[in-house]
Amino acid sequence: MKLTLTDDNLPLQCLYRWEREAADRVFLTQPYGGGKVHDWTFAQAAGEVRRMAAHLRERNWEPGTRVAILSKNCAWWILADLAIWMSGHVTVPVYPSLKPLSVRRILEHSECRGCFVGATDDPDVPRLGIPAEVHRIALPTAAESAANPWDDVVRSIEPLSGNPVRPADDLATIIYTSGTTGAPKGVMHRFGALASDALSLHATVPVSSADRFVSYLPLAHIVERSGLEVTALYLGSRIFFVETINTFLDDLKRARATIFLSVPRLLLKLQQGVFQKIPKQKLEKSLHVPLLRSVVKKKVLSGLGLDSVKLAACGAAPLPADVLLWYRNLGLQLAEGYGMTETLITHLPRPDNVRPGYVGPALNGVETRVAENGELLVKSPMNMIGYYKEPEATLTAFDGDGFFRTGDLVTMDPDGQTRIIGRIKEQFKTSKGKYVAPAPIESRLAEHPAVEACCLMGAGLSSPFALVLLYPEARSRCKDAETRRDVEASLEAQLDSVNADLDPHERVAFLAMVEGPWTIDNELITPTLKIRRSKIEQCYLDRVDAWRSQNRRIIWDT
Repeated sequence: MKLTLTDDNLPLQCLYRWEREAADRVFLTQPYGGGKVHDWTFAQAAGEVRRMAAHLRERNWEPGTRVAILSKNCAWWILADLAIWMSGHVTVPVYPSLKPLSVRRILEHSECRGCFVGATDDPDVPRLGIPAEVHRIALPTAAESAANPWDDVVRSIEPLSGNPVRPADDLATIIYTSGTTGAPKGVMHRFGALASDALSLHATVPVSSADRFVSYLPLAHIVERSGLEVTALYLGSRIFFVETINTFLDDLKRARATIFLSVPRLLLKLQQGVFQKIPKQKLEKSLHVPLLRSVVKKKVLSGLGLDSVKLAACGAAPLPADVLLWYRNLGLQLAEGYGMTETLITHLPRPDNVRPGYVGPALNGVETRVAENGELLVKSPMNMIGYYKEPEATLTAFDGDGFFRTGDLVTMDPDGQTRIIGRIKEQFKTSKGKYVAPAPIESRLAEHPAVEACCLMGAGLSSPFALVLLYPEARSRCKDAETRRDVEASLEAQLDSVNADLDPHERVAFLAMVEGPWTIDNELITPTLKIRRSKIEQCYLDRVDAWRSQNRRIIWDT
């Protein structure tokens, strides 16, 4: 079905609409110390946006100047984004977890003239990572608010009048990829692409202005930006924010979100949290008792703050099928979706058409093909304009018919349901001369309740093996000899189960239980919580020969 994009669907025009038609409806809810919250109605939000846009206009920058947002998620992040757009400029979101050098590279490469600064993982990043000549505006969440505090700016200036229009073909944002391999590239997107994604999602899932979103995945990532910010703006919905990781569950319960976007690592951690309170076997027995089933399901989902969710979507990495089914058995309408920074969200099944292991068919308005080598090709109004300052990379990213080369290996059923097998660049060849796609195998191994993450290796070897990182609690319990034997036995059983479904050249020879952590801070995990495969392999490469010589199936790296 062809989607019709009109000017009224564009982000700024949506803001003007709700400012006019739903002035008193709450748009943003920001928590702060002691369980307090601050709400912005659409009228109040638009008022602050207009004042900040006027401040940016006073800089007399040429239209289309790049302005960065370096901050953890908060209400001011979205207000700053809208102000940048209203003032005629282009937003460059920057992950708040990046190191100073990475921040500086992005700001210099994109030639940013301004930067909104909020909370960052390292409070020294703004000082060390932002060039001195860049104009700064400090969000209220910033550790250092000496440079143009947000509240002071909006109090000191008259709001921008009128309704400045940014056409569909105008450049809206440059989003730098999270860099799982190589240097990040600046992906350029139009306003029309962002609006088209909101239209496509609306045509696939039943959402409305009554829905509630909770924002905690990085707004510097395209899923949160397009799937949450722009979609909520299109619908006129309410967005709740999370104050800190320590208040996450309380903030989630306050929001009572009806739409919940997540990633596998978080869903696995939430599941482990449930099992710490209710042992897995006890929970499963309760769910098989007819009189208890509905009560237990409601109690578990309520404890997670997910009892009002009508659609939960997971992406960024494969979600183990048994985890998806576990949540769906609790009554959470969980589905896997698919998208890339370059394509926005392109796949998501309807809630009644979820197939475990699949990311659904393509959304309305998205054309797909499977190339001869199994690569997924995508063409839609959501495709990027190109990579900023990289015309050659842009040219090679598309085929002759304008389809974007995703780099993902897929299989596609006759009804369009798509299964992601892995990344073409992540495949490796064993000494037997056959290729192995690591992602599906890692996903199966990660189904073990003690496993936090894993990374399959084996290029040039007779058989692959997996690096396994246990949850800290599980690793600590394994200091007890009897507990370690139990964990080893269960890991071997998981390994047998995985290998039984693999071809001979894919079968995993052993599991190497390694010390962590794998974190964003030590750059073994991306800001979107994907493993940095090459860096992890480099960390452990010198131990491979010693591990293989042990001729054991479970090896503890000490």
